[in-house]
Amino acid sequence: MTFLQAILLAVIQGITELFPISSLGHAVLIPALFHWNIDEHGDLFLPFLTMLHFGTFMALLLVFAGDWLAIATGVLGRRGPARQEEAIRILVLLVVATVPLVLVGGLFEHRLRAFFGAPLMVAGFLVLNGVLLIATEWLRNHRGQQPHRSIADMSIADAVVIGLWQCLAFLPGISRSGATINGGLLRGLDHETSARFSFLLAQPAILAAATHEAFQLRHTAISHAVLVQSAVAAVIAGITALISTLVLLRYFRNHDNWALSPFAFYCIGAGIVSAVLLFV
Repeated sequence: MTFLQAILLAVIQGITELFPISSLGHAVLIPALFHWNIDEHGDLFLPFLTMLHFGTFMALLLVFAGDWLAIATGVLGRRGPARQEEAIRILVLLVVATVPLVLVGGLFEHRLRAFFGAPLMVAGFLVLNGVLLIATEWLRNHRGQQPHRSIADMSIADAVVIGLWQCLAFLPGISRSGATINGGLLRGLDHETSARFSFLLAQPAILAAATHEAFQLRHTAISHAVLVQSAVAAVIAGITALISTLVLLRYFRNHDNWALSPFAFYCIGAGIVSAVLLFV
């Protein structure tokens, strides 16, 4: 991997991890479309991927530091009984929504990795991701306006459904943020609340992925050049993810009708174009 390729992948990771357009899908398609000589199953790619995930995690942690602090102080009872109950509820919702991802990942990780070697199939999943986004918006808008609910107002059933939707993100081309936002919208949440819960939920998921990847590296000798390249890419991915998160939260706050449609059309178009280019 060249330094320029590393920088481009870092920017793409920072954008696509939060935008509902699939970071895994782009990580598979971009090298295939541009014929980059990158072995995504090689020993040198894993430390790079780990650092990108860590950079994205730090960006999200920075944006949501206030939320996590409120949850932590609330759980400890430092904000009164009412806040304590609310904080515990939010924490339980996040745990419940994370459980399906852990179970599915543990059971099917090796089988799902086979999709990384099939860019044409990934392009198809990217089209499917766009169709799911449009279908969810259509169902939500035809169901009528729902009363506003905050994260604390969510039920355990809401968390379970969102957690199951999140499992679709193991398929490269299906967006984790898009899937979880879809799940939230189908449970009657608005775009902003769905996105906020999705981004909170992303942090344990990304941290778990980075920790898992780091554990796999325990016996791998990593050169100084790879470490430097990965560290620079992590910083760039983190800065890009920080900007992406702030932009998206503002966007969803101001657009609660068909907000996912632009991303849906992009995914459908990008998937079709990628499939054509890969086929020919």
